[in-house]
Amino acid sequence: MRFAFHDPRADPAPAGWAEFSRAARLHPVWDYGVMGLEAWGARNPQLLVVAADGDDLVAAASVLVCRPRLAPRFAPRPGKRLLRPFWAEVCQPWLSGYPGIAFAPGVPDRAALVRRFERELGRRLGPGLLGVVHRALGEDLATGLGGRGRLVKRVDPVAVLENRFESEEDWIASLSKSRRAGLRRQRRRLAEDPSLVIRGGPGRTDLDGAALAGLIQAHRERYGRLALDTRTMPSAGFLDRFVRRPDVHTLTYADTGGKLIAVQTMLDHPDTPVLQHWAALPPAAGGKKWLYFDSYVRAVRFTAKRGARELSAGRGMIELKQELGFRPRPVYTAAVPRPVLGR
Repeated sequence: MRFAFHDPRADPAPAGWAEFSRAARLHPVWDYGVMGLEAWGARNPQLLVVAADGDDLVAAASVLVCRPRLAPRFAPRPGKRLLRPFWAEVCQPWLSGYPGIAFAPGVPDRAALVRRFERELGRRLGPGLLGVVHRALGEDLATGLGGRGRLVKRVDPVAVLENRFESEEDWIASLSKSRRAGLRRQRRRLAEDPSLVIRGGPGRTDLDGAALAGLIQAHRERYGRLALDTRTMPSAGFLDRFVRRPDVHTLTYADTGGKLIAVQTMLDHPDTPVLQHWAALPPAAGGKKWLYFDSYVRAVRFTAKRGARELSAGRGMIELKQELGFRPRPVYTAAVPRPVLGR
């Protein structure tokens, strides 16, 4: 087995990356160009670490190299070795509920391969590495990563809707009476609201990345930062290019003057579309109630037409999402201190 480290800011994509991405059925955020855009704007930039068996890639890990809060605001330049203590997080930024490691079909003993990744991280990143945190693991992989000195903990689940619907109306009919009535009533109100402009679709070229970034930033500040969140908010430049992709669907709500009121991004995928960013103005600042629920109606409509297996809605607000027919899927975090890396 051969391992290779790639900095998306400076290095070319691994040989065979496109073929591996298709075989592993990766979501758009695994696109190497997207990872490069994300890394350039990130305080804790990600590396792509790949494992190859001969000429074939068999696994890949997205690794954030994280520094203490007292470290400088901006990331070090590509190739510079860190001198202060740091840790590594195996995660894929902005893909909630999915691990930061992916495998080609048929790879056996995946937990053992993850431990080999850990050993390679220790060798490559050097003595300053305090340990590795694996985020958003599924139950099967988490079970195999336990052991002495290693902490595996169940965290907030991810909400997933099994797609057994021909249309959004089938989905609405499966919900409670009060929720059905509320969704249908709000759908009528929005359709009759002359002050609201609703647009959605892939590859949007009509959007201002700065307006998107500002709305997302304000929304997250209003509801508070997630505990131990090492991600950096997506930049205007990143979002401006990201929403132009044909596999990224962006739903926007604006007033007739063009002021952005709410936005949702959704990652297209043949099996599991993922609801990614949601941000909205509060009613006191010109926002409108119920847009969040309308966005779910439209996402289910897309999923039903797509014929996808399920729709993933990320973590958080799980009780509300259960009222919309989503079920919680277990998610785990594994923390591995330096002395037991790879053991």
